[in-house]
Amino acid sequence: MPELPEVEALKDFLTEHLVGHDIVRVLPVAVSVLKTYDPPLTALEGRTVTAVARHGKFLDVSTGDGPHLVTHLARAGWLQWKERLPDGPPKPGKGPLALRVALETGEGFDLTEAGTTKKLAVYVVHDPGDVPGIARLGPDPFADDFDEAAFARLLKGERRQIKGALRDQSLIAGIGNAYSDEILHAARMSPFKPTSGLSAEDVHTLYEAMHTTLTEAVERSRGVAAGKLKAEKKSGLRVHGRAGEACPVCGDTVREVSFSDSALQYCPTCQTGGKPLADRRMSRLLK
Repeated sequence: MPELPEVEALKDFLTEHLVGHDIVRVLPVAVSVLKTYDPPLTALEGRTVTAVARHGKFLDVSTGDGPHLVTHLARAGWLQWKERLPDGPPKPGKGPLALRVALETGEGFDLTEAGTTKKLAVYVVHDPGDVPGIARLGPDPFADDFDEAAFARLLKGERRQIKGALRDQSLIAGIGNAYSDEILHAARMSPFKPTSGLSAEDVHTLYEAMHTTLTEAVERSRGVAAGKLKAEKKSGLRVHGRAGEACPVCGDTVREVSFSDSALQYCPTCQTGGKPLADRRMSRLLK
């Protein structure tokens, strides 16, 4: 799933390629992606793009006093920029194409989604705050007022494992499964560590790890073409998605804990005192 660093990079890319250009056509291919109906998609046509913003993992294309085109790419969605869009409207079918946006220059972008589970979401709204997922967002890690003291206040009332807290969009916006693994590895902290047991030193270490991990990921992605951002993300991950490989810090084998719809990866030596975490799902399978 694209997370804060990739969506931030897409925001920068679209700012360079969209702002100042006119939207001439918005073509839905998979009607299921459209989550709003008023204003209609056609309300975007003829409008000039004035800004592109990011809200957590949401992309927001603004047309000044016109509507906003807001997108959440979900787990398998992506944006593909086209220097020249194909002639004629796209044909509905079983392919990955969900929505096409065409500019007056002949350029534009496709929103695509791989796989059979379709969760890509597109909203046309007068205000991005009208999108329920945006309205529920917690503070952004890159916000000017999100300092260590603010981070500590957020965690103070939590009573759950730190991995879940970092992924909760209503607590902190933009961090998902991959970067929560990376942050906890950088902080040398177990993903199962309870937030209620965090000391002031733990909070400091975690805040620094979060800020450094996200900043470095954004810097790696900056200037990378939209179509290459997924590969850039994978190349920069130390533990996430690397179960069975050697930890780049200590050389221990990266381990995995599986859940019904996701998995986390961690290094036992760096994060759990050398002890593997219990993987209840695998234990059930082995019985």
